[in-house]
Amino acid sequence: MALEALEHTLRPQWLTFDCYGTLIQWDEGLQAAVRKILSAKETHSVDPARLISIYDRHEHALEQTPPHRTFRSVTADALRLALDELGLQNNEDDARTLTGSISAMPPFPEVVGALRQLKEAGYRLCIVSNTDDDIIAGNVAQLGGLIDRVITAQQAGAYKPSRKLFDYAFDKLGVTKDEVVHICASPHLDHAAAREIGFRCMWIDRGTGRTALPGYTPDATLATLDQVPVLFNQFGW
Repeated sequence: MALEALEHTLRPQWLTFDCYGTLIQWDEGLQAAVRKILSAKETHSVDPARLISIYDRHEHALEQTPPHRTFRSVTADALRLALDELGLQNNEDDARTLTGSISAMPPFPEVVGALRQLKEAGYRLCIVSNTDDDIIAGNVAQLGGLIDRVITAQQAGAYKPSRKLFDYAFDKLGVTKDEVVHICASPHLDHAAAREIGFRCMWIDRGTGRTALPGYTPDATLATLDQVPVLFNQFGW
């Protein structure tokens, strides 16, 4: 759908958001956590970016491997497998450091102001995230009390890109896919679901090097979240 076509769709009742990377500084926070974990092991031979890449591979594989497990469990096992692969010793403090760091990750500078503008414009705001309720609570607490609903993989029993998480979200919000616009920064997760289900999806491309999925074009691509209320005002929404 071209941007001009998006303008002529119905104004959404709900805006749903991916959390990490869209609202919350995921890449920056993950890098800091991994540096802390490696520092405790007194090793300078492992590039933090390499550990993150291996961790990501294991995390995504575990999320899609039945039976469903909590994100806390997935994170601990993915980190253990990544450290094993690099020949580094793993201990329980590593997983606690990582999950604690995730909960403390702050929002991007423009996020709270943009959410406030959207809330004042009459939209209801929901986060749909691949995490556990207790982990994301620390992030939501930093969003100014502006989020109306938080729906997690823990609640749905499924991780993105499975459509089960989004079907669960739409059911809980009491809306159809045409009454929602989803806003995300994670093409390989959220865009895959949008392509399958057909809900409207806007991409916040923060220049991280992530690329759109083959055969899928987001309904709009913006650099930061504060461009969303500007665009919606242009639409007359």
